Amino acid sequence: MKFEIEYIEKIARVINDNNLTEIILEDDKEAITVRKEGYSVMPQQMPIAQAPNIQPIQIQANNQIKEDKPQPKGTAITSPMVGAFYAAPAPGAKPFVKVGDTVSAGQVVCIVEAMKLMNEIETEVSGKITQICVEDGQSVEYGQVLMYVE
Repeated sequence: MKFEIEYIEKIARVINDNNLTEIILEDDKEAITVRKEGYSVMPQQMPIAQAPNIQPIQIQANNQIKEDKPQPKGTAITSPMVGAFYAAPAPGAKPFVKVGDTVSAGQVVCIVEAMKLMNEIETEVSGKITQICVEDGQSVEYGQVLMYVE
């Protein structure tokens, strides 16, 4: 992936046109984060423009989770995007999984809605759901742990 200035300017226009705050693009060799200045993911943080020595937001969010709660055992299923977490395929429907359920690799465990698209999230491992870390309808960030499978 080659990041030329025209390409980055197009990404910035996509952010503005779609009311986004950040886009992360990466391949095997390079990665780029384009973030609208003055926005932060966590409401208790100062905006990035006012705190230049702050670590990347995803790292801070993950570190805070580790400090506040003991790490559950198992493999984390994380959100591949920013969006809204849904535990069931429709309002009032039975959830895809609940704590204690056994899942198989490739099984849909939840949905993350991003830009009005419903993205089914599948587990990459088989095992038992030990913890669901987010509430139905809650906003989630890229890389945020949704649940654990042991």
